[in-house]
Amino acid sequence: MGLFGKVEADVEITASASKFHEIFHQKPHHISNFSTDIHGVDLLEGEWGKVGSIIVWRYSHDGKVVASKEIIEAVDEENNSITLTAIEGCLLHQYKSFKFKLQCIPKEKGSVVHWTLEYEKLHHGIPDSHGLLQLCVTLSKGIDAYLMEDNEVA
Repeated sequence: MGLFGKVEADVEITASASKFHEIFHQKPHHISNFSTDIHGVDLLEGEWGKVGSIIVWRYSHDGKVVASKEIIEAVDEENNSITLTAIEGCLLHQYKSFKFKLQCIPKEKGSVVHWTLEYEKLHHGIPDSHGLLQLCVTLSKGIDAYLMEDNEVA
């Protein structure tokens, strides 16, 4: 077992790919309004949704409230994708590097949210990040439920 890892998940949702992507791309600071796992998202530098911007996610994981400072590395609005890379915080206590890739793929009805978490562990005793992947899956389902209630995120 190597130090480099990658876990992936697909989440079937009812919402459109563009609406779901808009939440993560332009309005992640609203997620805490309808997610019990996300306590807040703050913009530290740059503009919401712009490559190079730095944001902090405060969330619950493994029974603790933690924070991760991330930089928006890439955005592809046409393909409804965004890539965030951890630059400070809880993830870097166990990982040398950690990257979240999110793509929302339209289907005839609804969409599929594809999560990819790529990381390099600090040592072999660090488990693969299945727990954090499950948090992403749960978050996706919560966002979908919120969007399907015809809520507009200002």
